[in-house]
Amino acid sequence: CFKYNEALVFCVPRRLMSKALGENAKNAKQMSHILEKRIKIIAMPQGIKDAKTFIQSIVSPVTFKELNILPEEIILTAGSQSKAALIGRNKRRFLEMQKIVKDFFKKEFRIV
Repeated sequence: CFKYNEALVFCVPRRLMSKALGENAKNAKQMSHILEKRIKIIAMPQGIKDAKTFIQSIVSPVTFKELNILPEEIILTAGSQSKAALIGRNKRRFLEMQKIVKDFFKKEFRIV
């Protein structure tokens, strides 16, 4: 579980996604109501091969053009509007994403 863009994001194994969400996303709505925060439930990445879908899930509905995975870093390419949304006021979202990428993939993170 981690925080991104004032929402709590829960990572669960892919096979338990339907159980975590519940019927008609009942569990997610109930947790959101109890915690009084927005909740996102996403699939936990199996490794670096899942980095693109994992990052896409976190930042949605904001989109980006491409994601390059290099040996030491992950570089996200975005248009000017998306780039501003991904960075956020005072680089808040960017710093949150840097920490998430570091924790899950042990790589640096950049937006270009």
